Amino acid sequence: MGTLRNSVQLIGRPGSDPEIKVINNEGRKMAKFRLATSEKYYNEKHELVEETQWHNIVSFGNTAEKVEKLVRKGKRIAVEGSIQNVQYEDKTDKAKKFYTQILMDEFMIIDWASADDEQQ
Repeated sequence: MGTLRNSVQLIGRPGSDPEIKVINNEGRKMAKFRLATSEKYYNEKHELVEETQWHNIVSFGNTAEKVEKLVRKGKRIAVEGSIQNVQYEDKTDKAKKFYTQILMDEFMIIDWASADDEQQ
């Protein structure tokens, strides 16, 4: 059960193609993208409501290289990783700011069709 301490699994769709950066002189890559997950439920008026949450996803090394080749906007994917809270100092007002991201260890393409293909 030690591996369950900080573990998250999400299924969703990237909102854009991943941003790929080389982060050191050795060519190690970093991939970043936002993943949309949606929940549907019926409200008190029996109307179908869909709520979407956005998650910041980041990966490094071999996983980032696979993301660069396979992940595209609108493709449904499953991701597994850990939650990280990142603190930084805003350069304009010197205030401490925070954001949460998922450090992705693994991912799987659930469907190979793009969002456009599914609508046709």
